[in-house]
Amino acid sequence: MAIEAVVFDIGNVLIRWQPELYFDALMGEERRRAMFAEVDLHAMNERVDAGEDFRTMVYDTAERHPEWRDEIRHWHDNWVKLASPAIDGSVTLLRALRARGVPVFFLSNIGEGPLEQGQEIYPFLGEYDRAYISGAMKVVKPDPQIYQMVEEDCGLAPETLLFADDRAENIAAAEARGWQVHLFETPRGWGECLVSHGLLPEGVAA
Repeated sequence: MAIEAVVFDIGNVLIRWQPELYFDALMGEERRRAMFAEVDLHAMNERVDAGEDFRTMVYDTAERHPEWRDEIRHWHDNWVKLASPAIDGSVTLLRALRARGVPVFFLSNIGEGPLEQGQEIYPFLGEYDRAYISGAMKVVKPDPQIYQMVEEDCGLAPETLLFADDRAENIAAAEARGWQVHLFETPRGWGECLVSHGLLPEGVAA
């Protein structure tokens, strides 16, 4: 069955998401490792992804760890620098799809607050036909419920959705529901996948 919508993850597909690199530059790798060992910042972020208030969650975590207070607050105050740079090749593919009239959806584990910050800096984060954001949906990938919610909302058959994500467990969960999938590694590989489905012309992936 033909693809009727292309679904993009955001982190590490459209924008780089490796906050450790930001903190290495901010405070040095040794101190960053010490902070991440003491404070589970990724667990904090997962709670934001699941719908907790962004600023409250980060600032409360900072207050519980006063020795790292200023550094932890960067997770909120400088989020657009943590989530950078844009992955330009993927942005090109997103825009090429939309220019050809192919519906583009987002399906991302991201809080509403971080997405709003990102949209102020990255216009392409507002360039979609439908956005499915875990922070608003209160469900995170790879929970099968989030994929079911997408299907019910868009009304498309699972096999007509083509989904790119950088995490194998998220891809596996979508594939189990019948979605067509691509494990994202590079924009070139994703572009070649889109060409193979007849969604983009030869040469775009280059």
